[in-house]
Amino acid sequence: MRTKIFLPLLMICCFAMHASAWVFPEHREIMMAAITKLDPNRRAILDQIWASARKGYESRLCIEVIELEQGLKPQCIDYATWCAIAGDHAVSSADMTNIVLQSDWILDVTAIAAKLQFGLDNAHNRSERISEMRDSDIKLLRADPEYVTRGGKNNGHFMLALPAVNTKPEAFFSLCYKEGTEINTIGTYTWYHMSALSKASRLNSKSLTPEQRSALALSALADEAFAAHFLEDSFTSGHVAGIWGDAAKRKGTHDYYNEAGLNVTTWQGKEMVLMGDATMREEDIGWTSRAVRTSLEQLLDAASGKILVDAVPVDLFPATPDTFNVSKAVVMPIHPIDAKMMILCDTVLMATPIPGLIAGLGELPRFRAEIGPFVGLSAATSLNYLDGGFFNYQTYNGFSSGLELGLRFGLGMEGVLNESGDGLVFLDLGARIDLGSTMRYDYNDEPIMQSFGDFAAAIPSRDAYYVRLRLPFFLIPGDLVILAPILALTSPNTMQKVITTAGNGGLIPWQTGLPTPIGRFQFVLGREVAVSMYGTGRGPDRYLVTIQDAINEQGGPVEGYYSMYSTRFEFPIVEYRPFRTYSSRQTGSLLFQLHGGFDIPGKRSTIAITDGKDYALPETRTIWYAGIRLVFDYRYYFSGKKK
Repeated sequence: MRTKIFLPLLMICCFAMHASAWVFPEHREIMMAAITKLDPNRRAILDQIWASARKGYESRLCIEVIELEQGLKPQCIDYATWCAIAGDHAVSSADMTNIVLQSDWILDVTAIAAKLQFGLDNAHNRSERISEMRDSDIKLLRADPEYVTRGGKNNGHFMLALPAVNTKPEAFFSLCYKEGTEINTIGTYTWYHMSALSKASRLNSKSLTPEQRSALALSALADEAFAAHFLEDSFTSGHVAGIWGDAAKRKGTHDYYNEAGLNVTTWQGKEMVLMGDATMREEDIGWTSRAVRTSLEQLLDAASGKILVDAVPVDLFPATPDTFNVSKAVVMPIHPIDAKMMILCDTVLMATPIPGLIAGLGELPRFRAEIGPFVGLSAATSLNYLDGGFFNYQTYNGFSSGLELGLRFGLGMEGVLNESGDGLVFLDLGARIDLGSTMRYDYNDEPIMQSFGDFAAAIPSRDAYYVRLRLPFFLIPGDLVILAPILALTSPNTMQKVITTAGNGGLIPWQTGLPTPIGRFQFVLGREVAVSMYGTGRGPDRYLVTIQDAINEQGGPVEGYYSMYSTRFEFPIVEYRPFRTYSSRQTGSLLFQLHGGFDIPGKRSTIAITDGKDYALPETRTIWYAGIRLVFDYRYYFSGKKK
């Protein structure tokens, strides 16, 4: 059963890394800048092609190529939006065209993206930016269930690592496009740009019917928008640096450089500092949009006959949008190479940054996300407020404190979708010791009672072995125990959606982490439970109890000494993580938890009675408590298989 539960989770860790580059509004903003900077003649040609492509789809496609005032709820889709849909919300140009023209949910996606743009523009600090990304990702996952898995199955959104320091640009570009090379941004851009050029060159033909011209215009624009998405990805810092290594290393490197930036040099010798997802600056827009504009200019020149492209057989470049599936493919497939078009592609690609070297001497420093299997230690101290003792008459309140030390085994899935996610799964096995309660075993508050110390406490010092389990849930606590193994066998894609949704707050995202400038807060009720078994170590605990309605020969109370087992259940409710430190394989953090629970009395027996008589065992009650727990959490992550 453990294998059936954890294997699907491990699969998510390895393959469901959401690592698309610029976020949706950033992709659109770059394309808008590229179109805006076109010279008047080329802009007029683009408007003509767009007008032809819109025929039959006037209600879905905007009148203008770029809709500058679309608001927070766009009613149509402009051309600048196409490259934002490509790759992240569609797996091919044909898929993107169908989604743009036919689907209902894509308008919801554009509305979510518009709100994200507004939120990022008005974010005052990092935590607000993360919160905007969190809300957007959760909404996008609802609107487009394939969103999280579409970009995580391969390295298609990353640049190929540089094979050697003296690699020439033409050789590198050819390698990226070569059959059998791992799929990458340069190879995908080249594929789709060549397809777009071939189709655009046919628009110059006088023999086309209006219907043929409209279909060809739509296909050429679709292929170019799809190509532009991956060209834009080549200018994100995390995607220049992060292609090799296992999923955790790629994700960690990707996230680090996206936020910290990366100093790069283009193949033309221009130095620049790139930023990444959700951190785009005006400089990034400028560098990236210039390359996209050059690519668009080539398309428009081919359409006007200004540049000539060798004729390619129709069966190789059909007049419909290309179907090369960038999510399914692992390597670049075989494809005809047209010398003239390769020269045009290389002209565009010379403006892209030189990627980091492959693993070895001179490689960029790598960082590891908290993804994958780990072993760790947890040490904790807690303070609890109790509603009384175990025996029926002990209804007076008090406090108790305790210490814990446990060995932890688990899977890290934190940040698979975004930094606010928490798919953490672990099992703790440990021991705890509690100090005696502040309540005495009886109401008697005479000073002499204090001299008996822990012996006279309603709950004496005791120890226990405990088990602590943390597991995210989709709708109700524990549902992944049933859903994960069933879906792993019947519908792996659905399993990925369910587990990813669970890790990011659940179907009702009430458990999504809330990052703030002072740390991260999260509502976690139902995600974690601890069971402590008192009396299983050194034997049952011993309690001093006043026997009710019993009086000794001197007229005083009769006390009994009893042994008892008990089982304590703890449920964390809210947690706060003020800081964390992380290296390539190790993480250490402090965590505060507010929790509640109950302590159930179990088997009990009599040890001694002060007057030597026999009495029935005293009645017991369940103790309810609430408290705060301070945890030090250390984890060591195992290295995964390199890809």
